[in-house]
Amino acid sequence: MTFLNQSPRLRLGLSAAIIALVAGSAGFGLAKLQGPHPTAASADKGKVLYWYDPMKPDQHFDKPGKSPFMDMQLVPRYAGDTGDATAGVSIDPTRLQNLGVRLASVERGDFAESFDAAGSLDFNQRDVAIVQARASGFVQRVYARAPGDIVAAGAPIADILVPSWGGAQSEYLAVRQTRDHALEAAARQRLVLLGMPAGLIESVARTGRISNVVTITTPVGGAIQTLDVRQGMTVSQGQTLAQVTGLSSVWLTASVPEIQAGRVKPGQPITAELTAFPGETFTGRVAAILPTAQAESRTLSVRIELPNKGGKLRPGMFATVHLNGNNSQALFVPSEALIRTGKRTLVMLASGNGRFTPAEVQIGRESGDRTEVLAGLSAGDKVVASGQFLIDSEASLAGINARPLTGMPPAATASSAAALYQTRGMIEQLKGDSITLSHDPVPAIGWPAMTMTFKLSSATLAKGMKTGDHVTFGFVQKPDGPVIEKIQPMGAKP
Repeated sequence: MTFLNQSPRLRLGLSAAIIALVAGSAGFGLAKLQGPHPTAASADKGKVLYWYDPMKPDQHFDKPGKSPFMDMQLVPRYAGDTGDATAGVSIDPTRLQNLGVRLASVERGDFAESFDAAGSLDFNQRDVAIVQARASGFVQRVYARAPGDIVAAGAPIADILVPSWGGAQSEYLAVRQTRDHALEAAARQRLVLLGMPAGLIESVARTGRISNVVTITTPVGGAIQTLDVRQGMTVSQGQTLAQVTGLSSVWLTASVPEIQAGRVKPGQPITAELTAFPGETFTGRVAAILPTAQAESRTLSVRIELPNKGGKLRPGMFATVHLNGNNSQALFVPSEALIRTGKRTLVMLASGNGRFTPAEVQIGRESGDRTEVLAGLSAGDKVVASGQFLIDSEASLAGINARPLTGMPPAATASSAAALYQTRGMIEQLKGDSITLSHDPVPAIGWPAMTMTFKLSSATLAKGMKTGDHVTFGFVQKPDGPVIEKIQPMGAKP
């Protein structure tokens, strides 16, 4: 029975089977033409070393599958992906644009030795007046005064009756009647020795009337600090009745970190901004660097004297102090480009073509939004200023090591060598690799004599020494504070 003699239904079924067979053969041939099998394509990348979860790259697995930590497939790590750990990480340009990566150049130029410090206003303790009773007597009247009041110069404080002055004034008036100038001068001198003000003596001589009540006034204008006088009380000669502090100028005490102490000198100009007066700037100069450092905060107190026109500056106000210094040539990067890990400082160095390498750097001073680089970079290098934390995470995931400082040229290492400053002092406290010394001035960096805490380069450096010992020592200024490199008892041979 031929194919043409079959029923229509049977012929239709046979035709469908032939079409399916031809389609399957064509599909197999097309797959062969399109390329190798996915397994073969993966083999081109190299041998699979292990599988890992991108969210926990430290955990390795022997076969593919789902991560036990996250609901995601494990990713293979190929032998060809390891490469050189210091070669850097390569990121597609399109992905860099999506991450908002921005580059900045390492520059060499004028670097202002300026920094900011917090401070607070206080009374000028050099402008203080003590109001005392010149003779024993009784308080007849007090004026409406209280501590904290601001008074003008010559403001009355109290009226005091001095009985002993009555008899002395009577004798003086009687002597004046004799026309004996020598006796009159002697009687007048007696009134002065009794504590009588010159104005009251002139009033008695002019009017011829006895006056033994004196009004105590403030010699200067300012704020009343203490007021110890009440109506009806008895006062003795020399007793303090009030204390008045002038307000024509105020002290601004700034807390300067120890690491910045060498950049502050008496007479240095400053500018200050107060939250109470936004947009207004106040200028002054460093009056003194106080001799004691604060061990808890590792700061020095710097005293600045500010003129107080109109008395608008009030003690207790807070201020931001800008200490300005001389400009010097330095290598610097934007501060936002730095990655501070706590143990070291890194930057992401751009090598071109979307490749980046983490590099360790040694930093120095800060000025505004710029930071000095002492070692680790060269002028003209490109670093990542925005998005560096994401690239650093990518580098960590790929196991890429940061370029160490030891790999820098010798010139860079030599330029970062710190000067050794030497002085004498007495040990106040010795604990581990930390030592507190009361030391003499260090003129080379403008330090006055003070008590401060240093770090020892080695805990054994001060072996055998104890509290109270007088020593000579040498230290260097490092980014994390002064470090003693050598120390020996006073008089010992070097």
